This record gives sequence, C-alpha cells and structure tokens, in this order.
Amino acid sequence: MSPSLSIKDSLSERRLFGARASALFVIATVLLLGLVGRMIQLQILQHDAYHTRSEANRIQVQPLAPRRGLIYDRNGVLLADNRPMLSLALVRERIADLDALIAELDTLVAISEEDLQGFRERLKRRRRPFEAVALKLNLSAREIATLAVNRHRLPGVEISKQLVRHYPLGAVLAHAVGSVRRITEQDLRRLDPIRYTATRFVGKIGVERFYEQSLHGEVGYQRVETDAHGRIRQELEKKPAVAGQNVTLHLDSRLQIAAAAALGQRRGAIVALDTRSGGVLAMVSNPGYDPNLFVTGISSRQYQALVDSRDTPLFNRAINGQYAPGSTFKPIVGLAGLSLGMVNWEEQIEDLGWFKLPNQNRIYRDWSWRKDNSGGQGLVDLNRAIYRSSNVYFYNLVMRMDIDQLSGFAAQFGIGQRIAVDIPDTSPGLLPNRLWKQGAKGEVWYPGDSVNMGIGQGDLLVTPLQMASIAAVFANRGIRRRPRMLLSSDRPLVEVDPLPPLPPVEGPSADDWERMVDAMEDVVHRGKMGYRQNGVAWAHIGRNISYRMAGKSGTAQVVEIKQGEEYDEEELDEYSRKHAWFIAFAPADDPAIALAVLVENGGGGSSVAAPIAREVIDHFLLPQLAAR
Repeated sequence: MSPSLSIKDSLSERRLFGARASALFVIATVLLLGLVGRMIQLQILQHDAYHTRSEANRIQVQPLAPRRGLIYDRNGVLLADNRPMLSLALVRERIADLDALIAELDTLVAISEEDLQGFRERLKRRRRPFEAVALKLNLSAREIATLAVNRHRLPGVEISKQLVRHYPLGAVLAHAVGSVRRITEQDLRRLDPIRYTATRFVGKIGVERFYEQSLHGEVGYQRVETDAHGRIRQELEKKPAVAGQNVTLHLDSRLQIAAAAALGQRRGAIVALDTRSGGVLAMVSNPGYDPNLFVTGISSRQYQALVDSRDTPLFNRAINGQYAPGSTFKPIVGLAGLSLGMVNWEEQIEDLGWFKLPNQNRIYRDWSWRKDNSGGQGLVDLNRAIYRSSNVYFYNLVMRMDIDQLSGFAAQFGIGQRIAVDIPDTSPGLLPNRLWKQGAKGEVWYPGDSVNMGIGQGDLLVTPLQMASIAAVFANRGIRRRPRMLLSSDRPLVEVDPLPPLPPVEGPSADDWERMVDAMEDVVHRGKMGYRQNGVAWAHIGRNISYRMAGKSGTAQVVEIKQGEEYDEEELDEYSRKHAWFIAFAPADDPAIALAVLVENGGGGSSVAAPIAREVIDHFLLPQLAAR
C-alpha cells in the first residue's frame, strides 16, 4: 500500500457531524424559544401598550372646529357670517424635502414670499404632529384643479377646507362689529388649549372680542382610520362640534350705511343710541378698513399702508378718539349752575363779545368777536346763552363755581369713565379738577383753567360715544342708561352683564330739565327773528323740518390762538383746523334716538356737523312718522 494513500475514518466523521448537528439544534432551539418569548411579550405581556401604539399609527383622533356664531342687526340683516375657504396645506412629517416640494408647488400655483412667511410662522405655532399647515390661502378653482391633477407627485400636500369669517358690509361696520384675527402665540397663552385646538381665528376687537366665548362654540372630534399616506379610509367615531351662539345687535345696518354716507369722506365719527334702552343704533368711524383682509390674509404692503396713513383708518374714533367737547359741554355747565344755586333762568348778563378775569389783561373772546370789537350777544339769559352759544355767559357762570363742584356734577354724565356694557377698550376721556392737575402736571388750578373748561376747552376730553350718551341723558331728562351692543341671542350667553344700572343725574329739578331741552330745541327751531336772535343751527338744519329736534353745536379749537389774533381756517393746515361737534335727540317730546356727530378738523359745528346729524335722524325717524 502506498504511503500516500489514507484510509477514510467514517466513525470520526459521524461523530463530527453529530456534534455539529447538536450545536445547530441547540442554537435553533434557543432562537425559537427567544422568538416564542418575544411573541409572548408582544402578544400577551405588553399587548395593551403595543396595541395602543399600533392603533395610533393607524387611527387618529382629529379635532373638529365649531362653526362660529353669526351676528345679525336688529332687522335680521347678517353682519358677520362664515364662508368656506379652500387652502393649500402641508403635513411636514410626510415631506422628505420641504424646500424642493415648495419649489415644485411654486411652478403650479405661484407661491409668494408672503405665503412663505405666513407658512413659516404658522408652522412654528402648530400644536400637534401631523397637523396640516396652510401654505397658500383662498385657492381659486383653477389652482384647485391644477393641484388635483398633480397630487400623485406631491406627497404631504392637502387641500384643506375651513369656514372663515366674512363681513358682508366690509368697512362700513368694521369699527362697530369688530373682527377676528389669526390666533397668535400670545393668544395661545391665554386661551384654553383644548377648546381652541382646532380653531385658527379668535375675536380681537369689538363685539367679536367681547362675546368670543359664546360665539366660538365647543370643539368636537372624530376617530378615523388612515392609510400609510395619512389619507382617511373610514370614520370610526364622531362627536360633532357645537356651533357658537348667534347674537343680534341693536345696530341698524341701514342707519349705519346712511350715517357713513352722511359723513362721506370726512374724518370723524357718528354714534347713535336708542334712548329707551341705550342700544347702539349706529357707530361709524371714518375712515374705516375692510376687516375681511385680516381674515384671509393681508399683505405686508396693505397693512403698512393702513398703519402709515395719516388718517389712521385702524383707529376707532367713535370710542377711542378723545376730543375737547367745545360748546356741547355748555348745557352741563348751565345745569350745574342751576343745581348749585349760582344762577337762575331769568338772570341776564351783557355779552360784549369778550371777557376778562379781574387783574388780568388776557381777553377771552366769544365766537362772535371781531378785531374791530364788534360782535357780542347783548343781554343774555341762560336760555339764550344755549341757543346762541354765548361764550361770555359761561365765562361768567363758571367763575362763580368751584371747579371741583363743576367736575363732580359733570362726572354724573359719565365723563372720565367707561360706562358701556359690552364695548371693550373704550377710552374714558378726561374730567380735570384740582387734584388731577396737581398730580398730572404738578401745577395748581388757575382761574384761566376754569374759564376754558366753562366752554368745553382746556384739558377736558370726551369721546363721541360719551357725547351720544350725554345727549341721551338730556333726552331722558336725567335718566342714564349704559350704551350696549347686544339686543338678544339664541341661547343664554357665557358673558353676563355685571354692571349695575347707572344712577340718575342728581341736582336739576324736573323744570330745569324741561327748560334746558327747550333751549336745545331753540338751537334748531328758533329762526326768522334776525341773525342775533336765531338759534345757531336753525339756518343750517331748522328749515322745513317735520319733527322737533333738540341739539347743541360745538366747535373745538385744535391749535391755540395767540392773544389778540384771529386766524382764517382756510389758511391752516387741514389737521390744525377746528373740530366740529353736534349732539341731538328727537323727537324732543318723546325721544327715540340720540346721537353725537364729530367731524375732525371740520370747522363749525352748526354748519358742518349739524346737517350730518339731521340727515341721520331723518333717515331713522321719517319712515316711522310716515307710517303713523
């Protein structure tokens, strides 16, 4: 046998094979036991936890936004409704390359820089994962069709539908009804995160803000099954959202439109009140703005134009504009003098057109004064001082009173206070006295301060809403009612009226109230008696009037006139001219409406503001009188 040949050892091979097979069997057994153990862990021991996670990937709980309550005027005209809006939205978690996708979308529907900026801000504010974030709002039908055709190559892109606020009358009612705006980070810190989890807008000003809790409604939810792409396959459970409450306001939209038309292009405000309830019939602030721009998305250029405008269209002059009341304050001064026993209706003074304080050289002039010392009103009693608006009479009267007494009496009319029920952010005005001046200016009260205040000038400030309320106090002969917007609602409101009724004005007798109303009627109706005897507004609004109106004009100085000088309004910059006021109520014997008209830098109250007031009252009263 050759040494190179070997004999095969079958026994050794069988032993080696057996050992290897045994090892493989042990390994396979261990692996199988591990797999069984893992299955037991997943299917039995941790079944609930993993089942929940699995369901979370397959089943989503989606919040359902409630429909915002509608707002109507007193005649059932819709002032604020909801309209469907389709938007292009992105789900960030389903997009691999966000920038590339946006670039692709830009070729289809033109994504602007403002769209991108708004998207980035909304993306930062989103409140949960897989939440669709709007990229482009208010898509057109053509854009929707384009996206639908290309949807197969746009992962993470959705067309979202939501109801958004719409204001049919636009700028006409912007300052009266208010508006909603997109929820901000600051809003999220104060709002209930659960209640607002599906809401994109919140009331920011006006009625929309005050009644936000009632108008908003209650959030609902739905449990849905989705596929791997996040598309809804079936609805498993649903709790519908509860719509917000509908509210009806005292506002009369037809009167609002008429008031806005009467004011025209002038800067100013008109507030009209129902004398019986205090309800706001009209609240115009001009210029206004279209609140719909703030819902669907205002461009930075549009917003900056509103902010930079010298006419300040975003500013609500009706409730926030604070102006000297001018001669519209004189009836309050007259009643204060009567109540304090400083004057009576028969006492007369001689109005030469000017007034001087003892031991002073400064001359305080009447509106009728001229450089040649002509003018003046002659012998004037309180009645004539009202209908002829004699400054000199009230210079004399206010110097008989302690200024704190006058301020205390005037405070009963609501000056320096916020008295409205449901009109948020009203300005209080300013009712000065000794204590205020010492604290605000570090100065004592001078006699000249009293002289200025006696004709509604100086530091005294009021808002058009306050002046309308004051007109209503005269209409009601001292009875006061809080201005309010809400007339009714379809269900009890969350918001309640915590404010107590206002006390009546104390001091004047019933006869004093009636005689003051008579004097205010003479402002409008006393005429054809010669220039020096006619009411100051008769020539402008008193002719051919078919009802009795009581009113008072006022002209509030904006820039100081230097001693001994006189200026021509037309020579001044427009924004330095006098403000024109007129307050009124009608019918005088059974008032239904009281109002205040302010025309910024308008000039004379009788010639400019009074005709606007009559136009508004005509629109309100004449149809009622014709129906009788």
